[in-house]
Amino acid sequence: MEKLNDIKNVLGEPYYSNGSVLIYNMDCLEGLKMLKEGGVQIDATITSPPYNIGKEYEKVMPVNSFVEWLVEISNNIFDITKPDGSYLLNVGYLEVPEKGRAVPITYLVWDKIKFYLNQEIIWNYGAGVAAKHYLSPRNEKILWYLKDKENYTFNLDDIRDPDVKYPNQKKNGKLRCNTLGKNPSDVWQIAKVTSGASRSSDERTNHPAQFPVDLITRMVMGFTNQSDIILDPFMGSGTTPRTIISLRLGVVPPATPGNT
Repeated sequence: MEKLNDIKNVLGEPYYSNGSVLIYNMDCLEGLKMLKEGGVQIDATITSPPYNIGKEYEKVMPVNSFVEWLVEISNNIFDITKPDGSYLLNVGYLEVPEKGRAVPITYLVWDKIKFYLNQEIIWNYGAGVAAKHYLSPRNEKILWYLKDKENYTFNLDDIRDPDVKYPNQKKNGKLRCNTLGKNPSDVWQIAKVTSGASRSSDERTNHPAQFPVDLITRMVMGFTNQSDIILDPFMGSGTTPRTIISLRLGVVPPATPGNT
């Protein structure tokens, strides 16, 4: 694909390539700056950065430093995104010393990023941290950012929810519901990738914070087009490229653990 060759000309030979996906093992901020200098543009970004909560793949920073780092990453993504492109940023919670125990990262970054915030999506999952002294967390946020609030991709029909309570209900002789299903709304109930001997998800790897394929599938189908170049600067276990390969080539590659 010519678009991928443009990236290879700037970043060099990838760690992995299969014709529809390029994987680079490098500092993402350095890579973003190289893409910007090389004049490369991408259509969309779907990603989830570290939450600064002490996972083994991150080094905890002061909250202000973490926010500055995430904003710098996001603004570099803005600079290489096409005019009709989007940025889907999944974030959770962190502790702000002396201020709050579980502060949504959205509160700290949403208006500091160059993109236009089109909508906040709530990802509600059924299993997660079990808390004793406060309510057990069961959601994270996806910030749906746009480069241009009037010009962007939204493929609603591709992500409609077929589970309609009254699919054949009519008004004035016409069906009230779209035959493809209902709008999935801004609250997405998608199971988290769980671990444990008795309840481990089939797609589970040894990565401690793994994206579920269903979540990435909805974002790819709903907010990008078939030929779009999609960036994930925090690839983790590789769910984003795995999903893209599955959707575009009809092949489901095995999940591979790692933190690239």
